[in-house]
Amino acid sequence: MSLTREFKETIKARIDRDPVFREELLKEGVECLLSGDVEVGKAVLRDYINATIGFKELGGLTEKSPKSLMRMFGPAGNPQARNLFEVIGRLQEREGLHLKVQAVR
Repeated sequence: MSLTREFKETIKARIDRDPVFREELLKEGVECLLSGDVEVGKAVLRDYINATIGFKELGGLTEKSPKSLMRMFGPAGNPQARNLFEVIGRLQEREGLHLKVQAVR
C-alpha cells in the first residue's frame, strides 16, 4: 500500500512545525525495529527520512548511494545491521538526540 501525496505532505508539515512529533517518529521507527516489526520500522524511518533529511543528504553522510538507501528502507529492502545502525546513528546526530535502550519487564 503506497501513501498518498496528501498524507506525505501532512507528515512533512507536522514534522516541520513540531519537533516533539519529529523525535517521536524517529523513536517509533527504532522501537519497531527493536521489537521485531521490521517492515513497520523501515516504513516509519523512510517517512522520517523523506520528511527531514532526505535520501540525498543521508547518502552524503553515510557515503552510500541515495538509491541504495531508498531500496534499503523500501518494502523489499533487507538492510545489513551495519548499514541500518549507521543510518540510525546519523539520524540521531542530525536530530541532536541520543536514543537509549531501556529494559522493561
